[in-house]
Amino acid sequence: MRWLRPLALTALCASIAACSTSPTGRSQLLLLSNDQLNQMGQQAFAQYQQDVPGADQASHRYVQCITDAIIDVLPSEQRNLDWQIRVFESEQPNAFALPGGYMGVNTGMLDIATNQNQLASVVGHEIGHVLANHANERASTQSATSLGLSVLSSTSGMQTPGGQQLMGVLGMGAEYGIALPFSRRHESEADAIGLQLMAQAGFDPRESITLWENMQAASGGGAPPAWMSTHPSQGQRIEGLQANMDQALASYEQARNSGQTPDCPRP
Repeated sequence: MRWLRPLALTALCASIAACSTSPTGRSQLLLLSNDQLNQMGQQAFAQYQQDVPGADQASHRYVQCITDAIIDVLPSEQRNLDWQIRVFESEQPNAFALPGGYMGVNTGMLDIATNQNQLASVVGHEIGHVLANHANERASTQSATSLGLSVLSSTSGMQTPGGQQLMGVLGMGAEYGIALPFSRRHESEADAIGLQLMAQAGFDPRESITLWENMQAASGGGAPPAWMSTHPSQGQRIEGLQANMDQALASYEQARNSGQTPDCPRP
């Protein structure tokens, strides 16, 4: 269809100008500089620390111990990033990662992740987001999509009521056809990266599946359909972890044999 050409050309030009590759070999669109993103991450992290109270020191030491063990197995350039992780007093079982190596874990996640191995899968996942530049890719994709829709609206005579209705449909198509699938892809990719990282650090990767079984039990249903979600379903995540488990177990055995035996006391 002729009216789709501006959108396609915009995406193509942006891809040629800023093409990169993720740690799993997937092509990425990265338009923002690391300095820009790191500053944004720092500001967001500082704001979150103002808005949500911090947890007790014992919880922080526990999460920091696990994080340090995983960071130690990163390549030197990535290991030397200014990684910072904080534990926040919140019942919501959540964790997050921001550009620049800023990460947070809610105390609610400590109730779901019942041992150090399960929590290592959470921390490894969040580190995976940072290593794979997912924040940059998501922001870049949204920027390119918005630009393409703007060009389409201004050049194809869509200022009529019918045209505006069609633009609304296109916007929904961009949301469910581009933005959300990228997010699901990011989550699956971070799962795969995190699984390998936790195994290399000496944490049992099989516990990552137990974590998501715990999440399933705690969720009690009510999740949106997978195609409308920013995350894969718990079942899809478990399937993805199982598909990468053989390689992770080989790394785990190698780590244990070489003396990687983390011992992080749970508070």
